[in-house]
Amino acid sequence: MLKEIFINTRSRIELINVDKEVTSAVSECGIQNGLCHLWVPHTTAAITINENADPSVVRDILTSTSKLIPQHDRYLHAEGNSDAHIKSSLFGPSLTLIVAGGKLCLGTWQSVYFCEFDGPRRRILWIKTMEG
Repeated sequence: MLKEIFINTRSRIELINVDKEVTSAVSECGIQNGLCHLWVPHTTAAITINENADPSVVRDILTSTSKLIPQHDRYLHAEGNSDAHIKSSLFGPSLTLIVAGGKLCLGTWQSVYFCEFDGPRRRILWIKTMEG
């Protein structure tokens, strides 16, 4: 099954927890054991897994990546969003998660985050589930 999720981002850079959306897609498809593949079809957005217990982790990730890759530098790309392209490439456009017993196999403190690096925008997340 392939499900398309729309995400409305609110800031230029942000990490949005999408656990509910991904869990819902896995539940809807009815697979008990298999894989859940997440794909972001954008060149200035990404997907990642990180801690969900302390919100300062997300802030630290955004602050640190902005220090390492500042919005304004001597970039050649004319659109003014080169930093977003670089951050997207570092984080990556996809994740594959294991599904067992009808549930995502995530660690105790793990959550799935949609990464916005050039917002605010209306974004897409594709969720493909495979039994097996």
